[in-house]
This record gives sequence, C-alpha cells and structure tokens, in this order.
Amino acid sequence: MEQNQQNRGHFKPALRAVIEVAFIVFLFYSNLLMGEFTRSSRHGKSLWFAVHDIFTATNLAIAFVSAAIGYGFFEFWRKRL
Repeated sequence: MEQNQQNRGHFKPALRAVIEVAFIVFLFYSNLLMGEFTRSSRHGKSLWFAVHDIFTATNLAIAFVSAAIGYGFFEFWRKRL
C-alpha cells in the first residue's frame, strides 16, 4: 500500500500541470465563445454557429501556447513567494 502512494507522488506535479493548463484552456474557450456568441447573435445566428466558428486549429494552438505561458508564469511566482 505504501508503494502505491509513493508512485502517485511522482505523478502529482504532472497531473497538477495538466489540470491547470486544461483550466486555462477552458477559460480561453469560454471567453472566446461568449464574445463570438454575443457578436454573432445580433445577426440571427445560433449558438451552434458560434461554437463551430471558435473550434479551429489556430484557436487550439493559441489556447495551448497561452496556457503553457500562463502556467509557467504562475508556477514561477508560486515558487518565488
């Protein structure tokens, strides 16, 4: 049982990084969706149109790059303080 808990300890930093990056990507897409839906709903377009419009490879790349930068920034300051 003790060895099982030890093995989980090795994955904690990686799991924490994945969770934090996923949360930043979620915030990016929710913000993008709110802006796109607000802009597109004036022209009679639906929520499905807004969702289809924001999920592109470019937006995904931007989300992951900004999430990695954000994670690195906050991790740097978390260790410094």
